[in-house]
Amino acid sequence: MVAALLIIWIGSNILSDGAFLTSRNLWNLSVQTSVVAIMATGMVLVIVSRNIDLSVGSMLAAVGMAMALLQARYLTDIFEIGSPAIWIIAILAGLLLGTLIGALQGTIVAYIGVPSFIVTLGGLLVWRGVAWWMASGQTIAPMDRTFQILGGGARGTIGGTWTWILGFAGCVGIVLLMWSRRRQRIRVGFTPRPMWAEITIGAIAIAVILGATAVINSYPMPEALARQYAADNGIAWPAEGLTIPLGLATPVLITIIVALAMNFIATRTRFGRYVYAIGGNPEAATLAGIKTRWTIVKTFALMGLLVGIAAAVQIARLNAATSGLGQLAELYVIAAAVIGGTSLSGGVGTIPGAVLGALVMQSLVSGMVLIGVDAPLQDIVVGIVLVAAVALDGYYRRRVTR
Repeated sequence: MVAALLIIWIGSNILSDGAFLTSRNLWNLSVQTSVVAIMATGMVLVIVSRNIDLSVGSMLAAVGMAMALLQARYLTDIFEIGSPAIWIIAILAGLLLGTLIGALQGTIVAYIGVPSFIVTLGGLLVWRGVAWWMASGQTIAPMDRTFQILGGGARGTIGGTWTWILGFAGCVGIVLLMWSRRRQRIRVGFTPRPMWAEITIGAIAIAVILGATAVINSYPMPEALARQYAADNGIAWPAEGLTIPLGLATPVLITIIVALAMNFIATRTRFGRYVYAIGGNPEAATLAGIKTRWTIVKTFALMGLLVGIAAAVQIARLNAATSGLGQLAELYVIAAAVIGGTSLSGGVGTIPGAVLGALVMQSLVSGMVLIGVDAPLQDIVVGIVLVAAVALDGYYRRRVTR
């Protein structure tokens, strides 16, 4: 996937006359990837458990519309405009609604026995209709001013200094993680990697983090925002102007936090081990005493929670909600998980792979937009990539089982 990503980036940059590998486009690319990446981390566990969720795009629309209506119509009758209670209640309600929808679908799958494909296919239609019904197809806008920070933009960033701090913290985290894994392998009697390999891998990871941080911080604030920033902080505006980096966008920060949390859940918790056990062999998992049906419900509920987070980011970024929100999102989310190494046969998949898969998918779409590829052809390419990824997965699994 890393090789595929590099090919897409280099090819898109050449065909777009150098417009792709610019700090501005890469900054926008990171923000555009966030919504799909957040949901893809949950889709990994759903697919690993031998299920599928085709309703995430429609759920995104329904949950997003609910949060938008709370901010634009209902809560403003109770609280003053600008009150922090508006955006806090809207976010909590959206997260709760997404979790409940996911739990409902998981209950039908686990306890009634309807295949997840059918349940979520129905959900795709139902929740899209609910999103339209909530506002009779109208666009709901604007969102609360503080809530808009979740969507990124000029105001939704953490600044250059905090971006560097976060980058260095990531480097320290990589070193500590590699040291912990090496120590654990030695303790249980496994042969660790050669020290030169550990150092090489660590150096590459640190270089990637610092390089990404430098690229993000090379994208400056627009002049109007920079002037406002200078005025607010008592900085004199020089004749040549000021170059103030925007830093990491809030949606990207949310994605990083979600990915780290989901990776911990998948690899370090009993629930995560149960999900992989169910995907590997459901009958053996049941005989081992795992409450497989309850675990499936929790998996779908977690997927719904992540859809709620993604919906908040999406409507904050657009500063509006429409019934058409999230169309074809399920395609991109499933494609991101599969391209990232999640097997549709269950039992295999990683959270970092899904995030990388989301970046690959969005890079492909962004590159085609810059090159000037027509929208119908973009859909054709994305569809071909998805089919190719599944075909490669099947080919790999056949080779492994021989």
